[in-house]
Amino acid sequence: MKNHVRFALLAKAGYAARGLVFLLVAGLALFSGLTDGTPETKSALSTLLQQPFGRVWVGLIGVGLLGFVAWRLAQSLADADRHGRDVKAMIIRSALFGSAITYIGLAAYALGHAFAVGGTSGGSGEKGLAGWIMSQPFGSYLAIAVGVGFIVGGGMTALKGVTGKFRRYIRLDERSAASWICIYGLLARGAVFAVTGVLFVFAGIHVNPDEAGSMADALEWVRHLPFGGILYAAVAIGLAAFGIYNLIEARYRIVRSPSLKDVTKSIPSTR
Repeated sequence: MKNHVRFALLAKAGYAARGLVFLLVAGLALFSGLTDGTPETKSALSTLLQQPFGRVWVGLIGVGLLGFVAWRLAQSLADADRHGRDVKAMIIRSALFGSAITYIGLAAYALGHAFAVGGTSGGSGEKGLAGWIMSQPFGSYLAIAVGVGFIVGGGMTALKGVTGKFRRYIRLDERSAASWICIYGLLARGAVFAVTGVLFVFAGIHVNPDEAGSMADALEWVRHLPFGGILYAAVAIGLAAFGIYNLIEARYRIVRSPSLKDVTKSIPSTR
């Protein structure tokens, strides 16, 4: 029982850390005209570093994100949420594993900058990822595949909000204000994911990693649409709602601590 409680606290600390990061990103997006920061996760952490006790806060967020990585690995490898082993379940678990890899990088960035003597510059990891992908054999095709993965992931995130499936793991009244905030946040996060994926696909088609988009690029793309200013503000506020959604998960998320038996059951049978 004690191990279960400790793991639940680890996972919930991870959700809280991710929630704070997205609230910072939303703040940068809404006040980008008044600040030098760009609305990306790393830039948000770099901005926080410049505040009083910034290194302490960024270090705590980094530790929390490591907890989130542990939880994502439990969801993907040990099937802690009990999705199963069919094709749909394996797609979901693969996406969760990809999320774990992403947040390993963000946690390392946070901890590295919290304890480093200097160097607090931000920047998106997406363009670096695109550059690395395109340096590999068949890199342009891989970039297109990654972009499609972002688009599918964005669609699944938005669908999770529209269908209310997130309530499967969160104890919330579907008519509550908190529930509507979760839906709004998931829709906004899904939209940004999908636009990032489209930019990755364009980068792969044109064999130009500079065209691969970050969260800031996705928001800038939205800004140039008809009624772009209104849409930009709506998505930025939606990212804040996604941050609040994570804080709600930190409080109410059902967390099942995995066991070795769960890991064994979660592996697809080859027979």
